[in-house]
Amino acid sequence: MDREQISRRAHADHPIAAPLDDASVRRLLEQSLPRGDERVLDLGCGGGEWLLRALSAHPRTRAVGVDLARSSLARARRTALQLGVEERLVLHHQDAADFAAPHAFDLVLCVGATHAFGGLLPTLEAARKHLAPGGRVLVGDGFWEREPSPEAVELLGDLTDLPTTLDRVVADGWTPVHGHVSTRRELDDYEWAWTGSLASWALDHPGDPDSPQALEAATVHRDQWLRVHRDVLGFVCLVLRPTGG
Repeated sequence: MDREQISRRAHADHPIAAPLDDASVRRLLEQSLPRGDERVLDLGCGGGEWLLRALSAHPRTRAVGVDLARSSLARARRTALQLGVEERLVLHHQDAADFAAPHAFDLVLCVGATHAFGGLLPTLEAARKHLAPGGRVLVGDGFWEREPSPEAVELLGDLTDLPTTLDRVVADGWTPVHGHVSTRRELDDYEWAWTGSLASWALDHPGDPDSPQALEAATVHRDQWLRVHRDVLGFVCLVLRPTGG
């Protein structure tokens, strides 16, 4: 079982692959799409859940998604067809860091996928290349709520606290115009869904050769969450506009 399969099964009950509930996603999209007719790009779209919700809520919006996971893109296409938004959605199977488009976008999304670019600031640099004048970026990333252990840093990378994260974003030429810090309930619900969905799949398919690996992955993930980062990791989504633009 490869990483893509594990992620797909782990997110079966939580299609937004980040610690956000439906109300938070809706509010973030409302703040990011003030006109309702924007062109939207999701860099690392996975199953396209952000784009599908944007298209369903805004009939004049058009969207493009980029991801390396073929099965996730196929699922996004099927769901778009079921929702009747397939004509307004274009999906590309390629590395988001290499994506080039013939036009700019009013909203560029990257929530929970900044690792694909090497961190938050490189993600914003990539987003800026695709952004139309007056456009917005919606980005979601982790931060330290309190001092992490060396094990947490090794597991999750060199994050900073929330004030320092915002300082770095502002210094990079961005102005926050909206944001959301995930609640403890959102964070816990996401982790329980991740581990529970994967473990349930393994228990429901005892004869599948991937079942032992799936159960082990769920167990390891749960142990790391509870013992390493539950008490120190936060998650923030920011709606940003280029400073002066």
